[in-house]
Amino acid sequence: MLQTEGLTKRFGGIVAVDEVDFTLEAGELTSLIGPNGAGKTTFFNLLTGALAPTAGTITFRGEDITDHSPQETALLGLHRSFQITNVFPNSTVHENVRIAAQAHSSASWRFWRNANAFGEQAEEAHAILERVGLDARAHEPASALSHGEKRKLEVAIAMAGDPEVLLLDEPNAGVSSESVDEVIDLIEDVAEDHAVLLVEHNMDVVMTVSDRIVVLNQGAVIADDDPQAVRGDPAVQEAYLGGYESGATASESAGAEDATEHADSGPTEGDDGGLA
Repeated sequence: MLQTEGLTKRFGGIVAVDEVDFTLEAGELTSLIGPNGAGKTTFFNLLTGALAPTAGTITFRGEDITDHSPQETALLGLHRSFQITNVFPNSTVHENVRIAAQAHSSASWRFWRNANAFGEQAEEAHAILERVGLDARAHEPASALSHGEKRKLEVAIAMAGDPEVLLLDEPNAGVSSESVDEVIDLIEDVAEDHAVLLVEHNMDVVMTVSDRIVVLNQGAVIADDDPQAVRGDPAVQEAYLGGYESGATASESAGAEDATEHADSGPTEGDDGGLA
């Protein structure tokens, strides 16, 4: 369904994504992991058109989308959530999702229509909010939600417009440990009818939900296999997992020093380079 061949992104002398060959099949939940600075968010940005690749190609359902804009990739059915919560805080929870549904519909250009005229998108928004467990908060401002609820809203927004592929960038970021099971349930539910590419640092989440794990290190793929095989891969242990044990994120395990060293070796996601 989604495929890259030789996908490469350079920022000056820094290679953020290094000739990555990748596939995501329909109905598959694949996790993308690696140390800070490995190129994960840059890879997401390339897939969705937020960044133009230096070399290589991206195809979606057989169509070359290498030069597509974010709007074009979204309209084709490739949606993403973001590492930092990205919602309209003063709009209601329902309005956030309804606006997203409208943006992906044929009515997206009708700027001056009354919001009540978008009945189909309003119904879609209610159905999505019920699915992610936010229907009871639908008419409250998004600013009233807890951090964990805002992460759910972010996923709900990404689901608007019925995409075929969801790219979820750390949906567990900042969520309390008590809410991790809710995040796992949400990811597994979403994956029942979407192909999902997940970036996540919580290895318990990754090992629980993934059909397959792809590991990036310094922009290159160093492993691509099922969770158990990746967990036992010596190259992955050295580059990232270290002494990973259930209940800890990879950065909290013995691989934390490696992750810090890689992060210090080049730009991170907050820099203009967009690495992650």
